[in-house]
Amino acid sequence: MERIKSAERSDWHKVAQELGFRFHTPGGEPYWREDAYYAFSINEIEDDLENPVAELEQMCFAVVERACRDEEVLERLKIPRNFWDYIQQSWKNRARNLYGRMDFSYSGDGGGPAKLLEYNADTPTALYEAAVFQWRWLEDLQKSGQLPESADQFNSIHETLIEAFEAFGIEGPLHLACEENSEEDLGTIEYLADCAEQAGLSPYLLPISAIGLTDLGGFVDGEDRSIYNLFKLYPWEWIWKDEFAVHLQRSRMKVIEPPWKAILSNKGLLPYLWQLEPGHPNLLPAFFEDAVDTEALGLNFVRKPLFSREGANIEIFEDGCSAETAGGPYGAEGAVVQALSPLPSFDAMHPVMGVWLVASRPVGLGIREDVGRITTDGSRFVPHVILE
Repeated sequence: MERIKSAERSDWHKVAQELGFRFHTPGGEPYWREDAYYAFSINEIEDDLENPVAELEQMCFAVVERACRDEEVLERLKIPRNFWDYIQQSWKNRARNLYGRMDFSYSGDGGGPAKLLEYNADTPTALYEAAVFQWRWLEDLQKSGQLPESADQFNSIHETLIEAFEAFGIEGPLHLACEENSEEDLGTIEYLADCAEQAGLSPYLLPISAIGLTDLGGFVDGEDRSIYNLFKLYPWEWIWKDEFAVHLQRSRMKVIEPPWKAILSNKGLLPYLWQLEPGHPNLLPAFFEDAVDTEALGLNFVRKPLFSREGANIEIFEDGCSAETAGGPYGAEGAVVQALSPLPSFDAMHPVMGVWLVASRPVGLGIREDVGRITTDGSRFVPHVILE
């Protein structure tokens, strides 16, 4: 694994505009950057990232199974009691899931196993740039001779998304909703709508606020059309707080991601994985704050609120003292602590390896990096290649 400096494409802004990649420079600050890229060997990708993710996903299923049989787990995860049956039924019915992203600390072959930091199982973004724009970057650099024709990428995200949409067996329109004031979220559901259309579905985009409720308890869009299939880029724990949420189970609406994904998108997943297989090479010791094994955790650890997203309210402790923290609105719900696995440093940048899963299969890699050690929504996306 190396971080290699590279010349930017002179026309990449034009290419981004042509491909609909609008959020590459939010607020004038670069999000996409291609003045460098990360290079891997095929063994690093397959043995150190792809294969461990496939194994960890099966372990995650075991945690969901436990949660659906043991209500103490759902209580620990701060999931409201009146939604427990909804979650349990979605798992019992094997409701299909679409995608997710596991984030790892990894420095390459010889630096030790990749360590799972968290699982963005419900509403992960950075999907379009991982699936499409970094692939276009690879093709352009091959055409210009900056990369050899033999260069490859861990990236079958796009075609696998299309296959996954085909497998849902959806008839009629597929509604896709997100918050209307987020350019990144809108770009994500626009991309997913394109994948759904290529799968033969009929996508319809709308803001989450436009979804209404009929007198009979069914959900409708802004034009009063019934919603039977909904992809929502909106966290389950936010939905639980909505007054309409109590009608979800009685409605005929199929939701993607399914309710059981709320178990995996919760930071409480981390201690349950550690309980399942303590000492697993790809896991870090993790505990709920009120049940810490101080000997296993050590003095260097990270505090993570259960519902934290995009690095918000993450706090790093070194020698038992707070060393770095990120602001945000989370924390009242409780937190877990996880042993610190410091992100590697390449040219003073700290990369996080985001391995994408589609229909629970590891299919691609997206890398975000930052000068700080906490990856936030301001961290930058950097492409990667596989070179031999």
